[in-house]
Amino acid sequence: MRIFLLLVLMAISPMNWAAAKIETWQTPKGSRVFYIYAPDLPMADIRITFDAGSARDGVQHGLAALTSGLLDTGAGKWSADELAQRFESVGANFGTSVSRDTASLSLRTLTDPPLFDKAVETMKTILIQPVFNQPDFEREKNRTLAALKHRESSPAALADLTFNKVVYGDHPYAHSSAGEIETVTALTADDLKKFYKQYYVSANALVVIVGDLTKKQAAKTAEDLLADLPAGQKPADISEVNLPENAKLQHIEFPSTQTHVLSGLPGMHRKDEDYFALYVGNHILGGGGLVSRLFEEVREKRGLAYGASSSFAPMFRKGAFSMGLQTRNDQTQQALDVMTQTLADFIETGPTEAELDAAKKNLTGGFVMRFDTNSKLAGYAEMIGFYGLPLDYLDTFPEKVQALTVNDIKDAFKRRVNPKLLQTVTVGETVKSREK
Repeated sequence: MRIFLLLVLMAISPMNWAAAKIETWQTPKGSRVFYIYAPDLPMADIRITFDAGSARDGVQHGLAALTSGLLDTGAGKWSADELAQRFESVGANFGTSVSRDTASLSLRTLTDPPLFDKAVETMKTILIQPVFNQPDFEREKNRTLAALKHRESSPAALADLTFNKVVYGDHPYAHSSAGEIETVTALTADDLKKFYKQYYVSANALVVIVGDLTKKQAAKTAEDLLADLPAGQKPADISEVNLPENAKLQHIEFPSTQTHVLSGLPGMHRKDEDYFALYVGNHILGGGGLVSRLFEEVREKRGLAYGASSSFAPMFRKGAFSMGLQTRNDQTQQALDVMTQTLADFIETGPTEAELDAAKKNLTGGFVMRFDTNSKLAGYAEMIGFYGLPLDYLDTFPEKVQALTVNDIKDAFKRRVNPKLLQTVTVGETVKSREK
């Protein structure tokens, strides 16, 4: 009951932001550690992150995701059920995740020594001694294949998959982290073991610790967790993302009453010098929901879709800028024309002073709520550490937003978003197809 009550407190208690100072160092084996002392609650969030996302799959699409997903299905002398029971017995939560750039193990645990030590020991065993045994591998592989098969029945998923392929071409960002049926089918347990051995090494590791641990305790925890990992090497940076040479439109016939539309091109990376201008400008264009330009032009004025939006997805290399909507099949071209014209007008004239002022208030007014728990703050520390952002990123975010002018945004969009290079994907049923 005590553990349950403490977990409830974890979910509802805000942090003391005066203590949210990021400190960083390296372990004796060269792993980077990012630490924030947060004593408000007797808990800690620990993340171990590797440059081992799906961009490292090579031609074996889905390899990174399956490797990550199999880590806690058996490790050391414990089965998946026994690992789960060990975490449950001390009120801890454990998980793994993978993105295009990263693969992570995460732990949330109470810091009372007996509980903390058991949770960390279990996490270390999963990190150091994953089994990758054949029955677990076959089960997880079949589960992945079933999900990939189901994905084929979703027009939204097909649009997203195709959009990434046309935007990124042969770049490692082009395929989905889950892979494709053909590539996952060909994977073996030995492939996962080889991937793990290459990328889950101390030279490629980033440790984030946020919580009620002193710096000395955090340093010891990081060193203990990684002590038995081989040193290995950090992989070479993935290649740059190139802009397309010209615009392209690709349609996929699908028996649906609505057409899914995605349009965009490579946008910006995490350390981009235009990051704040593009970020705030996008909020005005299509990222601000009901008050954005795209929503106003597509939904409010013309009723062509339930909603329309835009976004940037910054990664280690340029992530996609995209605009999207769903519309009735017979209105697809009209909705697409309005969406692209709204973008062109925004690039040409930029936002109004009133729009910019409203965006600044919206983005800075609620900014602290984005990291009002240890877990959220650990996520930001992970981002700062992995992408090499300034340690004061969270502190300076509001002032950098406030410093932007209309001309800053207009200039950034003119230089970085070229409507003549838009890659557009539509998935739905054309009138001609229905007449057959």
